[in-house]
Amino acid sequence: MPLIRPFAGLRPLPERAEEVVAPPYDVLNSAEARERAKGKPWSFLHISKAEIDLPEDTDPYDPAVYAKSAENLQKMLDEGILMREEKDCYYVYRLIMNGHSQLGLVAAASVADYDINRVRKHEFTRPAKEDDRVRQIEALNAQTGPVLLAYKSQAEMDNILEQTSKTDPVVDVTADDGVQHTFWVINDETTIKKISEGFEAMQAIYIADGHHRSASASRVAKTKGGDGNANSDYFLSVIYPHNQMKILDYNRVIKDLNGLSKEEVLNKIETSFSVSVEAAAVSPAGSGEFGMYIDKQWYRLKINSNLIPDDPVQSLDVSLLANNLIDPVLGISDPRTDNRIDFVGGIRGLEGLEKRVDSGEMAIAFSLYPTSMEALMAVADANEVMPPKSTWFEPKLADGLVSHVLD
Repeated sequence: MPLIRPFAGLRPLPERAEEVVAPPYDVLNSAEARERAKGKPWSFLHISKAEIDLPEDTDPYDPAVYAKSAENLQKMLDEGILMREEKDCYYVYRLIMNGHSQLGLVAAASVADYDINRVRKHEFTRPAKEDDRVRQIEALNAQTGPVLLAYKSQAEMDNILEQTSKTDPVVDVTADDGVQHTFWVINDETTIKKISEGFEAMQAIYIADGHHRSASASRVAKTKGGDGNANSDYFLSVIYPHNQMKILDYNRVIKDLNGLSKEEVLNKIETSFSVSVEAAAVSPAGSGEFGMYIDKQWYRLKINSNLIPDDPVQSLDVSLLANNLIDPVLGISDPRTDNRIDFVGGIRGLEGLEKRVDSGEMAIAFSLYPTSMEALMAVADANEVMPPKSTWFEPKLADGLVSHVLD
């Protein structure tokens, strides 16, 4: 079976797209989604977060939520808000945020290739989150949340996307968070063939964000027992050239100093890092450098070069900080389960770190240099797993621009 293939997308009528497009289901809690969808009857949040149309105390994982999601999808179909493409197409999807632009391909990616790791992973998944997505897919008979993938930039493929973007789009909307979403349809058979052949020649593509969505698609495919060529044997994806993708820093805040004084923490840190006092908030200039905020003071930390191993996982900045400071000094050995540590996406800025510490909620904060796409791909190529909260991708893909129906 091919690595990717075109599909007949389910998408809003172009003139209704602005009413439909919504943030991805997993960046808003129920209260935030309810507020964002207020006065917007066709917002895709009524499908992706259907608990907003049920009593406020409804558990988001209640069976009634999935049933309501299916009901709302059917309503959008009945009212002609959504339409199904007449033939299999590829789509081009451009995101623009704060001057950053990335141009990717919307396609159906192979579950079989996911299962053999040709669609490469770098994170563990949690069963409860997988279960949620499985129930959502089964209730809708469609995948509505795209998986964010990357391919190693390749001139011919990049050029096809670029040339398509010079034609008139079918959708061009700016969401209420300021992100511009532009969408083109590729229905020319010659171009479709070139794209399919170009991807088939690739050794691998890489999951950037959406491990639970891809894992749930694999589970649904096994349940449906397709022949490898059914729609359920593929999953909705948007695939960008790796060099266009933007990873932000993913920072750390910790509740206490593990029984140590500030001075004792600084003394222990100096065995592994050079430490300098800074007058302003520290945004690390490169890998191996960290900012630390404690007691209203910023410090710049640089790890001793002899402590950087030749290993794709252990050489990541998140690993260097964990292995040489957060674990041995602050006593947090498992960031997945220890409730003394929390994670702050770089979209919130360094002032977000200061606020958590100055309020007394947290005792210390660390700013990190963003993980690179090259580092992510090296981990995936080694069939390894990154530490939790290693990457924060921006801008986010919208829900509602296109969905993948399973029959």
